[in-house]
Amino acid sequence: MNTTQLKLTSTEIGALWGQYVNGTMVNCVNKYMLSIVEDQSIREVFEDAIKITENQIQQVFAFIHNDGFPIPVGFTDSDINPNIQRLFSDLFCLDYLYLMTVHGINGHVYSLTTSVRKDLRDFFDSCLTEGKKMYHRTVDLLLEKGHFQRDPYFFPRANPEFIDSKKYLDGYWGDKRPLSATEIGNISLNLKKSIMAKTLGIAFSQIAGSKEIRKFLTDATETADDHIQLLSKKLKDDNLPVPMSWETEITESTDSPFSDKLIMYHTGFLYLTSQSYHGLGLAGSMRSDLIVDYERIILKDLTVTKNWFDIMIKNKWLEQPPIAPNRKEIAKDH
Repeated sequence: MNTTQLKLTSTEIGALWGQYVNGTMVNCVNKYMLSIVEDQSIREVFEDAIKITENQIQQVFAFIHNDGFPIPVGFTDSDINPNIQRLFSDLFCLDYLYLMTVHGINGHVYSLTTSVRKDLRDFFDSCLTEGKKMYHRTVDLLLEKGHFQRDPYFFPRANPEFIDSKKYLDGYWGDKRPLSATEIGNISLNLKKSIMAKTLGIAFSQIAGSKEIRKFLTDATETADDHIQLLSKKLKDDNLPVPMSWETEITESTDSPFSDKLIMYHTGFLYLTSQSYHGLGLAGSMRSDLIVDYERIILKDLTVTKNWFDIMIKNKWLEQPPIAPNRKEIAKDH
């Protein structure tokens, strides 16, 4: 059977639609960062990242078009002004590319494992391959420049151990146990992502054109900082290091290289995806205080995304993904 003749499933068109919109957004940011980066080794990575993304966007365009779905508007060169004053340092740009690559890899894995058509599986597999290569390049370059933030580590114990008491779950009363390796890993990743969200929130609030959007970004930044303080305390209580912040890598520029639409969409993307990462942190935690903290964090993220949704709808900036036919309306009209 020629699987390329199969119609796209709802999951497949959803994955393609999301990759097109998110890919065009990230490509705009990468183009701006390429225009300001001075370090030649970092420039080369961004040049390759843009080529890879643009090639993937063209392939996604073809998949969507060939099945008769409308092509999303997404983001274009009209959403950026690359010839503007520098907003970020070279190192922040590299760290941004590293973390967005992590997002991309996770998205490609999901898309690959939910696709049936052979051509789509081959496409998402190739995206995953490119993503892994980019991950290695960004990590190696950050290590080379002495700015990759390794997660906390500790010395191994002599033998395997088993949980022998319900006290293992206790995080409020008595002497709570130290964090497990799984819990530390989730906290560390969520901290890095919250630090990125806070840094971009500060930068975006400097350049956004609308007073309403600047207020939203300031509130979102405070939420990210609350997450950082809460999770950092968990590491500090066990005398573990906390990832460094990136706020000092933002310049004082107030000239915007991005449209308000792109700024808002990017901010929403970070907080929407953070809910899934915080959910993984929740699922991987067995200490009761961590479980409650993650629940609070997720609720705060939901508040941010609710306010984000209201602004996006008000400005007609939020594209609607393909939706199932409304059978009731069809029957009514008929």
